[in-house]
Amino acid sequence: MPRANRHFLPGYIWHITHRCHNRDFLFKHRIDRHRWIQELGEAKRRYKLRILNYIATSNHIHLLVFNPDETAVPLAMQRAAGQTAEHYNQRRNRTGAFWNDRYHATAIDKEHYLWQCMLYIHLNMVRAGVVKHPDQWFPSAYTEIQSPKKRYELLSWPDLRFFRVYHSS
Repeated sequence: MPRANRHFLPGYIWHITHRCHNRDFLFKHRIDRHRWIQELGEAKRRYKLRILNYIATSNHIHLLVFNPDETAVPLAMQRAAGQTAEHYNQRRNRTGAFWNDRYHATAIDKEHYLWQCMLYIHLNMVRAGVVKHPDQWFPSAYTEIQSPKKRYELLSWPDLRFFRVYHSS
């Protein structure tokens, strides 16, 4: 059965989740989560993806992005997921799937659901009982928000400021 086409309309915020194959803990090592962050950064630069939030857990990722055009999200996800899987398989000398099917994307309401989704992503590993506070898990946008990077930042600060102002009015 063919898969349905996806349409990423410009100007929307998308909450993206992607699980590791069979829900295996393929991201249990920090080096593998860090590789996904590196690939996400490269995808951001190439496709001008505007990232609002992210976390790489032990067996899945969450990504909250503002879509500048119809192709940015699919191309960025293809790049980040493909390169991460390829690097993992080469490093581990393994073959087979890294990701469990395609990623899931849900459009987010800027007014009501955006900040709830931000909090949901930040508290993912706390809810799982892995850490007591979001600043204890790497990588996540929480640590980048608390200590902004000078280089290689992933978050789109202008968009975060805009949506904060937009939400408070």
